[in-house]
Amino acid sequence: MNNTSGHTIKSEDNTFFAKPFMKWAGGKSQLIPELTSRLPKEIIDTGKIDTYIEPFVGGGAFFFYLKSRFQINNSYLFDINRELIIGYKVLQNDPKELINHLNILEIEYINKNEEERKQYYYNIRDRYNSQINSFDYIKYNTNWIERASHMIFLNRTCFNGLFRQNKNGEFNVPHGRYKNPRICDKENITKVNLALKNTEIICGDFSESSKYVNNNSLVYFDPPYRPLTKTSSFTSYSKEEFIDNDQIRLSEFYKELNKKGAYLILSNSDPKNEDPNDDFFDNLYKDFIIERVNAKRIINCDPKKRGEIKELIIRNYP
Repeated sequence: MNNTSGHTIKSEDNTFFAKPFMKWAGGKSQLIPELTSRLPKEIIDTGKIDTYIEPFVGGGAFFFYLKSRFQINNSYLFDINRELIIGYKVLQNDPKELINHLNILEIEYINKNEEERKQYYYNIRDRYNSQINSFDYIKYNTNWIERASHMIFLNRTCFNGLFRQNKNGEFNVPHGRYKNPRICDKENITKVNLALKNTEIICGDFSESSKYVNNNSLVYFDPPYRPLTKTSSFTSYSKEEFIDNDQIRLSEFYKELNKKGAYLILSNSDPKNEDPNDDFFDNLYKDFIIERVNAKRIINCDPKKRGEIKELIIRNYP
């Protein structure tokens, strides 16, 4: 693939062309062309990123895309969602064992009739949720492999492929109906494992990423989007909600990192989709470049409201 600068970026058949291992509401796959076209000229020209940091990694769509096309020397991926971090750590450390677990789950699930599948799903979900208070989330151990496999299984077989938690941290999405869900994607798991080389994966608040940021860093912020309406709120990717005060705190953090000389790029919802007078983000990031780009609204129970909307891309460099 060639870009406008004439520099050749690695092609899509590269070994590292991994995709997100989770279906992630708010995933950035559709925004990748817009984000890529706005990368710093230095990165596009050299094909190299010294240090890449994502304070809200989520599904990791942009990270995996960049990893397949650029030489990234060091990566630091953060997320507050400890279940998601378990998944990333297992993929990094024990991909073969994860594949074995998922393969068993897939065979057992596929060979059941519809009612049996439903019961199997809720049995796994109940077991997954019952472990929350006793599970060791701190020290990596073999139990993490089973938990990661259950998380991926639930994600692949639940309604709409969501990952959603209630305030107790319980996975609360009902069973979905898929004829032949791909629960064990061996090929992609192998590629994700390769993509996670030279990567540090950290469970924590976005602010903890500060110590890794310097003037050779590219930082991509993909926080939980600010709800466009009071009824469209979907900030529960983890039990910790992300409200307006957190968005304000993030904007202050963005300004701090700007002083370090790092390249910063951030995406969020555009409140002007619903209220043309809502200048929430325009005010928070008034000192930076704010652009509105087209995107599709994917999460909405009413299919008629899943059309074209604007999203924000905010950066601190020309």
